[in-house]
Amino acid sequence: MDFSLLKGRFNNNDVRQINPLVLAYVGDAIYEVFIRTHLVEKNTEMSVHKLHKECIQFVKAHAQSEFIKKLEDKLTEEEIYFFKRGRNSKSATTPKNADIQEYRFATGFEALIGFLYLTNQIERLEYLLNTIVQIHDNGGV
Repeated sequence: MDFSLLKGRFNNNDVRQINPLVLAYVGDAIYEVFIRTHLVEKNTEMSVHKLHKECIQFVKAHAQSEFIKKLEDKLTEEEIYFFKRGRNSKSATTPKNADIQEYRFATGFEALIGFLYLTNQIERLEYLLNTIVQIHDNGGV
């Protein structure tokens, strides 16, 4: 998947100034597009309803929380920094289908994805996203 839309627009210092909830906002969109594209590529004949149900297994807060816990030992110091900034941010919304800890871990996960995308670290982003797919496919979440 080509993620070059914002190539060169942000550097690490620019992204450090962005509110972590904004990074999570971007990360949520990028992650969902990746997962939907992956599911459609693997299941071209599946109905939209079934695709949606399968997508939820990847994007719900519980799943994101579990994925980041399994990825944590693979993250760089800088990636952990952005994950923790997102995780520790106070959101104005409350989770409907997750407990607060899962929701915060999911927000940290999304902030990390947003950071990698905005800083054009595409190879690293693809590595982490593909690792998530492998974890899921191996019954990890």
